[in-house]
Amino acid sequence: MSKQFVIQSRTGNDDGTRVPLGNRQEIVDSLGKFNTAAEIPGGNVLWGPGIRIELPPDEGEIQQMLLFIVEDEIAWLPIVRLAKQFDWSVMDIETGRELQP
Repeated sequence: MSKQFVIQSRTGNDDGTRVPLGNRQEIVDSLGKFNTAAEIPGGNVLWGPGIRIELPPDEGEIQQMLLFIVEDEIAWLPIVRLAKQFDWSVMDIETGRELQP
């Protein structure tokens, strides 16, 4: 698998589109409880155990985020835990395969 992924919601709307992940502040606050946060307040890059998540720069509803594996040895447990907690689908950009724990 590649080291770069897209995070999206697993939940779909009636029209087939995916529901937003939430607004920026909701996401930052929620991920902070899982030891994942920006190095500087208001930053677009959140760091967690073995992972880096990049938020889009806009302040509206977030549809997707980029996930990068920084340390392969420790990254998968937090990724699976976060995906379950927040109902995320994690898609491998290179292969198109989706992880839906």
